[in-house]
Formats: sequence, C-alpha cells, structure tokens
Amino acid sequence: MPRSIWILVIGMAINITGASFLWPLNTIYMHQELGQPLSVAGIVLMFNGLAGIIGNLIGGKLFDRIGGYRTIIMGVSITMGSAFTLAILHESFIAYIVLLIGLGFGSGLMVPCMYAMAGAVWPEGGRKPFNAMYVAQNVGVAVGAAIGGFLASYRFDFVFLGNGLMYLSFFVLAFIFFRNLQDKKDTGSATDVFEQGQLIANKKRFHALLVLCAGFLICWIAYVQWQTTISVHTQNLGIPLNQYSVLWTINGAMIVFCQPIIRFFIKRWVHSLKAQIYVGVAIFTVAYIILSQASVFTAFLAAMIVLTIGEMFVWPAIPTIAHKLAPKEKAGFYQGIVNSVGTGGRLIGPLFGGVIVDLFGMSALFYLLAAMFSIPIVTTLLFDRKIEDKSFSKRDLESA
Repeated sequence: MPRSIWILVIGMAINITGASFLWPLNTIYMHQELGQPLSVAGIVLMFNGLAGIIGNLIGGKLFDRIGGYRTIIMGVSITMGSAFTLAILHESFIAYIVLLIGLGFGSGLMVPCMYAMAGAVWPEGGRKPFNAMYVAQNVGVAVGAAIGGFLASYRFDFVFLGNGLMYLSFFVLAFIFFRNLQDKKDTGSATDVFEQGQLIANKKRFHALLVLCAGFLICWIAYVQWQTTISVHTQNLGIPLNQYSVLWTINGAMIVFCQPIIRFFIKRWVHSLKAQIYVGVAIFTVAYIILSQASVFTAFLAAMIVLTIGEMFVWPAIPTIAHKLAPKEKAGFYQGIVNSVGTGGRLIGPLFGGVIVDLFGMSALFYLLAAMFSIPIVTTLLFDRKIEDKSFSKRDLESA
C-alpha cells in the first residue's frame, strides 16, 4: 500500500482504539457507578448513536466543502475535549450524557472523511484502501476493548483518561501528517457541475446508493444481534460469558489474519464488487441458519466463523461502491450516508430483535433474519440498473 494509506490506517486504528476504551463499559458504568436503570442507559446510548449519525452526514458534507483535513481536526478536537472533560466530570450523570453525545458526534465527523480520503489518495486501489480501513477499525476495536477492560479493573478514571490520551495521539498524528493527504478538489467550472444533464446523472447515482444501502441496513440489523439478543441467548443456554467473549476475539483475529485467504478467493473467483456482496450475504444466511440450531458453544463458534468470512466480503465492498458511485464533489457525502446507515442498523437492530424474540422466540428471529438476507441480494442486483451516464461504467464495479 502507498505510504498515505498506511498513515490513514494507523490513524483509524488509533481513533477506534480510543473509542473502544469506553463503548463496552458505558452500560456497566452508568448502571453500577451512576445508579441508572438499564433502560435509561440504553436511551443514553441511543442518543450517542443518533449523534454519530448526524456527525456522519455533516462530516461527509464538510469533507466536500472544506476538505478532509480540517473536518478531521474539528472532529478529533470535539472528541478529545469531550474525553478529557469526561475524565473530570464523569461522576455527574448529566455531564456524562452531554459528553457522550459529544463523543458520538465528533467520531461521526471523522470516519466518513477518513474513508473518503482513502479513496481519494489511492483511486487505483479499488477495494484495497477500504479493506485496509476496515481491518484497522477491527484492530482498534479488539485492542481498545482489551485495554479498556484492563484499566477498568483498576479504576474507571483510568478508562476516561486513557480515552482522552488516545484521541490526543490521533490529534497529533492528524495535525502533522493528514495535511499532506488533503484531497485535491475538482477545479472544473461550476456550470459543468450544475449542468442539467449532470444533475440528472448525479440523482441516479444517489438513488443507486440509497437502494444499495437499504440492503446494507438489513445486514447491520442482523449483525448487531450478536451483541444484543444472541449474547443474552448464550447466557440463557448456560454458556459462560468468557466463552462468549472468545467469539469476538476469534472474529477480530480472523479479520486481521485471514486477509490473504480472502484476497486469494477474490482474485481467483469473486472478481466483481457485486459478486463479493452476493457471496458474503449468502454466507451470512448460512451463519444464521446454523444459529437457528445452535445450543452449545461449538455451534455458536461455527456460526461466528462463518459470519466473519461473510463480513470480510461485504463490509469493505459497500464503501468501495459508494466511492465509485460518488461524483467528485460528493465523495464525502456518499461515505457519510454509508456510515450513517451502518450506525442506524446498530440502533434499530436491538429493538427489532428484542420485539421478535419477545413475541415469537429466538428461533423465529434467526429464520426471519435468514429470509431477510434476500433483500440485500435484490438491492445489489438492482441498484445500478438506471445509471446510464457516460462518466460511469458498470465495469467500475469490478474490483482492482
């Protein structure tokens, strides 16, 4: 990979490591230390997620208006300030709510910009820059959650302080190196951009993105069940919490170490981005069929292994297609849409899963999710049907 992508990958890993210090412990801290009911903690986390969605959309727009460097500096300043303030005021529940919203919004500003910059600095890389960012995110989640848990075993204060220090490290990295990664803006005339034919073509691309993201939303609604309904289900079956945690350790390890295998399959058999989504979604379906019959740890382990293989095909392909669909002046906005849809799925998923389980049981949820994966298959098949402008070729959806 080019040096510029490595800088972005390191930045993404540091950013997500900092965020992951806190997110697994938020509910525990609000419930055990601040004395709040679990329902209230859930509402606070919903506000954090909504702030992230708003940040994704605004961050994408700001990338297109003022560039990635200034938007990322703005976002990391908000998260760093919120994190250090939280280290001081974490005993106040009102302050905790406000600052958690600040963390969600600031993080939301940054992520679509980093994806858009990755596509801008290595346009010939195809899927590769987005896959690198995806791997960096998962490394950050695994490392941050582990360190955060270790610090919390001593004092919760250390978690908040460590969170702030990680954001400070990211601020220094971004301030020194990201300025040189600033995307070059299109210098074409405004009349070319806003020409009627171009507007129509851009609308078709945007509609295509929305259709694709409808399927992406379904995938996330299903995926987030592993962190909500499935975690409770494993406890009800008597599977120890430490074994459930091992599932996520295996997930993170596979994402990092199985990349050469996935690259081999893509190069040898799964050549197009659309085909990667078809394969990944089909694998997702198999994972949830396995879950419908699972009652022991080894069955859940098998399902997690299958799920992880599927996500390695699907998750990097979506932002790659968004980058290829985006007009030059809309790259950040399109990545903001993709990230906000993913966050929306993580918000909707727990409520959706809980309602289905309460009404019909766990098996019904798994069968329903397996059937719902037909939706992303259809949206992937249809999303680019109406794109006919000459500046976009269907061959653009072939991976590099």
